[in-house]
Amino acid sequence: MIRKYFFLPILFVMTLMLAGRSLALPPADEPKAMPDAAYQQSLEQWKHELVDDRKQNWLTLAGLLWLKPGDNTFGSDASNAVVFPKGPGHAGVLTLQGQEVAVKFSPEAGALIAGKPATAAKLNPDTSNNTTVVEMGDLRWHVIVRGQRVGIRIRDLHSEAVKNYQGAVFYPVDLSYRVTATWIPSDGKETVDVPDVLGDISPTPIAGTAVFKLNGQEFRLTDLGGSAANGLFFVFNDLTSKNDTYPGGRFLTTDPVVNGTVVIDFNRAHSPPCSVTAYATCPLAPKENRLAVAIPVGEKYDHAHGHH
Repeated sequence: MIRKYFFLPILFVMTLMLAGRSLALPPADEPKAMPDAAYQQSLEQWKHELVDDRKQNWLTLAGLLWLKPGDNTFGSDASNAVVFPKGPGHAGVLTLQGQEVAVKFSPEAGALIAGKPATAAKLNPDTSNNTTVVEMGDLRWHVIVRGQRVGIRIRDLHSEAVKNYQGAVFYPVDLSYRVTATWIPSDGKETVDVPDVLGDISPTPIAGTAVFKLNGQEFRLTDLGGSAANGLFFVFNDLTSKNDTYPGGRFLTTDPVVNGTVVIDFNRAHSPPCSVTAYATCPLAPKENRLAVAIPVGEKYDHAHGHH
């Protein structure tokens, strides 16, 4: 009996020690917030629309040809000053004066403008309110103005690039990169110098700046051409661009600003059109939007096979 009761205190102390040891164990990592069904459905629909937009508007691009002042012969024959990827060998002459372009078509061009046969025309560029689109067989083309450059952008309705496109690849969703930012509007007069893939720099009006935190650290993104009422537009760069995302920066849009705040969902960050075609002229991230942090969500980019 004495031996029995002698061990009871020892057992009691050992029990307390074990209990204390279990309480001292480090807590398990808290699970990440997972997207609910409605969010996931909305995200998948957005991805589908992104891919569809690329197939319709960007992967059909088949040429970006810059004009020289004066007369520029054009067509698919290699002897032309401006060589088209397909179509009639000698389609006519494009005349550039300043930033205005006029065209005279050869009989073999079979050109249509607004659905009607055309022999000559002044071509309104994409910077106008009424861009002139020329139809020649499978091709659709128009004049573009980029800085001091004037060129012809060509679209092929039966482009092989559309058929060969494998779609977009994304990081796994992580809702910790869906943040609510404080909106600081500009005075309406501020601009930011935005570079593009051609090497041009364009002063761009800004609606303001979004201020937010990631892992306790504060960051800022400057809007580039969006609006508080309709939604903001960012071109930003982050540390993932070295290996995993588009090096020039990714695009990101938001819903409208509400009560001085805006939700920024980096899971919807996506590569610009230049990532899928060599014939786009995309803005790059300005210095104001180059983040010294990795944002491992949103769209990835294949550095080995993509377009820069």
